[in-house]
Amino acid sequence: MKRFVFHTGAELLRLAEKYKMPISEIALNYEQGVSEKTEKEVIAKMKRNLDVMREAVKSGLRLNKKSFSGMSGGNAGKMLKYAGSKSKKITSKALLKAMAYAIACGETNAQMGRIVAFPTAGASGVIPAAVLSVSEELKLSDEKIMKGLFTASAIGLIIAENATLAGAYGGCQAEIGSASAMAAAAITEMRGGTPKQCLDAASLSLKNMLGLTCDPIAGLVEVPCVKRNAMGVTNAFSGSEIALAGIESFVTFDDVVEAMKTTGEMMPSALRETALGGLALTPTGCRIRAKIGLPPIKSAH
Repeated sequence: MKRFVFHTGAELLRLAEKYKMPISEIALNYEQGVSEKTEKEVIAKMKRNLDVMREAVKSGLRLNKKSFSGMSGGNAGKMLKYAGSKSKKITSKALLKAMAYAIACGETNAQMGRIVAFPTAGASGVIPAAVLSVSEELKLSDEKIMKGLFTASAIGLIIAENATLAGAYGGCQAEIGSASAMAAAAITEMRGGTPKQCLDAASLSLKNMLGLTCDPIAGLVEVPCVKRNAMGVTNAFSGSEIALAGIESFVTFDDVVEAMKTTGEMMPSALRETALGGLALTPTGCRIRAKIGLPPIKSAH
């Protein structure tokens, strides 16, 4: 069987169009080649990841206590309750549930629960929230969800190879931004989008996150991280809807990834996961830092 290799979005799209395959099948084939596992083994591993994602969401929704820092805990349940309420909402229930699920994963992570770092621990809520909410809304099978996850993996691989997924190198645009792009592509394929539309959805979502800083208060993956997962999945929904409406990204996916890389290189270190700038340096940030026993910091400027 021919093994597919791709390094860019353009190469991925050429393969998908040449062999008339969705991105998920290209990604599945790729993983078989690099892991030297059978298709059955690769799919089984992805199913285990999906199971962990589901449990992370459930755990987060059940949390009713605050984390050690007091900055997170209990908000996922509030969001889900609001989603099911009769309040005068202007957003779809599917998106409101996705926001709740995204917060749930973040709160599970903040309290040392088990999550899938996909693409990172700090951005672990975006993709599970997107695929699970969409699958529930449209009554899609686990097989369809896993196709979305393989599509997301292909997008993440390209970003990792050509830029970075780490906030320490690229700021939060590399974490929540990448997760949002991956999620957008995933739910686009899950809803019947073409490979081109999947890449457009990823491009649109990542473009909107360019320049996003990584400035966690007290260096903890809680504020702004947990709620930012909810904002990231909202961005992913928007990117997917725009792409499925037939609107293309004017800038190619590969160019957006390159822009993200160069933007990250221009960012000062204070805004790249060091907790020395941005929100971490605000009076609120300094108060939390003192509360948990960390020494005061000075501006990195």
